[in-house]
Amino acid sequence: MLVNGKPYRSIWREENTHYFGIIDQTKLPHQFVTIRLETLQNAVTAISDMLVRGAPLIGATTACGICLALLEDSSDAGLERACACLLNARPTAVNLRWALERMRTVLLSLIPEERVEAAYREAAKICDEDVAINEALGQHGAGLIRQHQHGKGSVNILTHCNAGWLATVDWGTALAPIYKAREQGIDLHVWVDETRPRNQGAHLTAWELEAAGIAHHLIVDNAGGHLMQQGKVDLCIVGTDRTAANGDVCNKIGTYLKALAAHDNSLPFYVALPGSTIDWTLDSGALIPIEERGEEEVLNVAGTTTGENITRVRIAPAGTVAANPAFDVTPARLVTGLITERGVCEASRAGLLSLYPEHG
Repeated sequence: MLVNGKPYRSIWREENTHYFGIIDQTKLPHQFVTIRLETLQNAVTAISDMLVRGAPLIGATTACGICLALLEDSSDAGLERACACLLNARPTAVNLRWALERMRTVLLSLIPEERVEAAYREAAKICDEDVAINEALGQHGAGLIRQHQHGKGSVNILTHCNAGWLATVDWGTALAPIYKAREQGIDLHVWVDETRPRNQGAHLTAWELEAAGIAHHLIVDNAGGHLMQQGKVDLCIVGTDRTAANGDVCNKIGTYLKALAAHDNSLPFYVALPGSTIDWTLDSGALIPIEERGEEEVLNVAGTTTGENITRVRIAPAGTVAANPAFDVTPARLVTGLITERGVCEASRAGLLSLYPEHG
């Protein structure tokens, strides 16, 4: 996507080097900062500290992290150490494990001397595939948005967290249909949940939509149900970090409550995902590990008073402690449909297998 008129992916190989560049998403929307990943530990830190986030981008960064690790040690032991290190960076997004398994499959069949070049080829392939997959997903989702056009008014879409191009290599998942619908001339308006505690909606989704010139309003997380009751939402589209084989979806904390509100108001609730986000080993979303992050994310908010320097401000009493589950699970019965690169299907095992029969 474009940033100040210049095309960017969310991760890229630095020209004439073995290193990778990323956008430090913890600085957005106040500062646009790019940094270089030069070592395995740089990649692990970028994932665990959420300089990069979003399931597809975590997967792509994982593949790039393997490349950097092999520069130091391309032996079997070095590869396994790198995989173990990356696997522990974040537990919920299945794309991390998916990328590791894909890289291991390619690299373990080669002698150590051939692995570095092969790793860079495979990581580039993963990144390019992610762009194509998300663009195709966007095309399918745009068709759903078109169905909700009514007269001359805008189609009002509610989304939660950030599932735009910043969460993928490009295009995004939940926002890809919005970008494609905009290209097709569909009049759009987006309700952007702030997404506490890290405010990815306020910091990232709003930043993306503003840059794209798409009309939007930022709302507090608990406003969505009220807007649905008032007839101000036509459909919801969210992303997912892991989808179980039965169609249950795991996404940013608060997604389940939006799905409940949409169900109560008879509104469509769609989830957008690439096939790599489906965990075919899990029969139910109840089996998905839920990441517990540090309490400081809840007890403090980040912002700026000057437009430049970012500061953190405590919002709770000094003696208060906090719990911080990062994700929740929305059961398939609350999901109207799953938007994938292969089409739209029912949120069920049968629905998923209709698009991905190779997993039957």
